[in-house]
Amino acid sequence: MIIQESPAFECVKSQHQPTIAGSMQTFHHKHGKIRAFYLTDAVQAENVATHMYSLTSEPFKLERDVEAITVPTGETIELPAGVVGYITQALGGSFTIFVDGSMFMILGHNADALGREPIAAPELPENATQEDVEQAVWHQLSTVYDPEIPVSIVELGLVYECEVKPTEKGYNVDIDMTLTAPGCGMGDVLVSDAATKIKLIPEINQVNCQIVFDPPWDQSMMSEEAKLETGML
Repeated sequence: MIIQESPAFECVKSQHQPTIAGSMQTFHHKHGKIRAFYLTDAVQAENVATHMYSLTSEPFKLERDVEAITVPTGETIELPAGVVGYITQALGGSFTIFVDGSMFMILGHNADALGREPIAAPELPENATQEDVEQAVWHQLSTVYDPEIPVSIVELGLVYECEVKPTEKGYNVDIDMTLTAPGCGMGDVLVSDAATKIKLIPEINQVNCQIVFDPPWDQSMMSEEAKLETGML
């Protein structure tokens, strides 16, 4: 990724908001450009975020370089320290963030970059059995959320099949999952999130996660909890 920095400038939000000095940087990657605002005065980070986007979201400033998943393309990139924006959702140990018009997901083991306590990596008991591994895989899947819906893909009924296969080098995992509609644009990011989280489990060798549409998903596949959360009960 190439970073191109523009000259410092002043951003005046309105007559009721402070003048903020900083610079804009553009990050180039194969899916396009990401523009992020950098403060020349770190103390102003909260002031910037307070006057951007929704007041129900939590402002942040990245404390270090961090790996992030682009939404909805699912590509993994690195965001540099100093980027400011909003945490719009924090569920399942993952954080959906909004930076200057672009959305990303940061996984829980990198939470310290957001000033949060990192989520511990999954562990297996000593002499773990295949059943132990399967339970760990399902637990990780239950922490995968659509970036815009506060319900896990397991509760939504999006996971059709999850097969854990023992090999000489550990375990391979094959997952068939679906989307609430064929036109949903979140497929790539959900696949990337699920595969990345499962790979954190010890002894996992390979993860193959694919989107299928047979059978078509419908609301009857949702759990009671998911229906309650989405107002369908």
